[in-house]
Amino acid sequence: MQSVADAAGVHRSTVARALDPTQSHRISAEVVERVRAEAQRQGYRRDAIAASLRTGKSRLIGVVIPDLANPAFATMLAAIEERLAIDGYSMLVADGGGSSGALPIVEELMARRVDGLVLATATREDRVLTACISAAIPTVLVNRREDALRVTSIVANDVGGMCLAVEHLISLGHHQIAHVAGPIDMSTGVLRRRGFEDAMRQVNLDPSLVVPATEYSRDAGRIAATQLLSRWPQVTAIVAGNDLLALGTIQEIKHRGLSCPDDISVIGHNDMPLLDMVAPPLTTIDAEFTRMGALAARALVAGIEAAHTEPEVILTTPRLILRKSTAAR
Repeated sequence: MQSVADAAGVHRSTVARALDPTQSHRISAEVVERVRAEAQRQGYRRDAIAASLRTGKSRLIGVVIPDLANPAFATMLAAIEERLAIDGYSMLVADGGGSSGALPIVEELMARRVDGLVLATATREDRVLTACISAAIPTVLVNRREDALRVTSIVANDVGGMCLAVEHLISLGHHQIAHVAGPIDMSTGVLRRRGFEDAMRQVNLDPSLVVPATEYSRDAGRIAATQLLSRWPQVTAIVAGNDLLALGTIQEIKHRGLSCPDDISVIGHNDMPLLDMVAPPLTTIDAEFTRMGALAARALVAGIEAAHTEPEVILTTPRLILRKSTAAR
């Protein structure tokens, strides 16, 4: 650092500021450029680990999601990364493998001295969050929340989204509408089911045609759809708890020699990427994952940098995305 300072004609502390993304705005752009050019010429890189030991801050955020293979989380992660970069943070992403596998992952991230955590793996009574609170590490929940309000949660308006789905199907003339629900130990599973049942009751339709899936996956969706269609073969439309469950449902419909949407219409939830490329392109509810990620990152940074913030639930606004998997009855 001293060698770079001598060559650039500045003080050593100026080099430290110029090479620190959170401090470089305090000096002129011309000096920053000169210092960075000289650092690059000499092959010098700022030692982030040494800086973290000095400041007590790593500028790293741990982000734990339940399934890296789920394309829906790609847009959320991009938004989190973009928002964190504005505030001078980087992120470490880990696959929690569902709620049961998240605790050791979170413990590993805490051992690496992350400044905060964004968890997309929460169950309704989450022991991972309990560990985070006990360790006094700032934490924000995203996409799923607990029943209790212990930390800020950024989630979709799950009840409202299901209402939009049911209203759309009713407008197409459907009356025998069923629901492949998400897992009952997750807020998304419970709230989306509640939204489905409320919307059906409001128009005096049977709300009981529901089968919960064991997890959010295509295979679990197909298994639940198999049970549902065996029990209620008269169904003409199915609202799924998320897009993967919807894809599994369509797979089962085709396996039975039926057509989607000619025989059975299907709606998903989340609007994950590439749904316009499947056959048929999937009608779904946009849960605003991009906005959800940006809000989660902003809330976490606020919690890190403030002495105290009150936990709150922040809802994104659902939107119906019309494609070809739903049709008039």
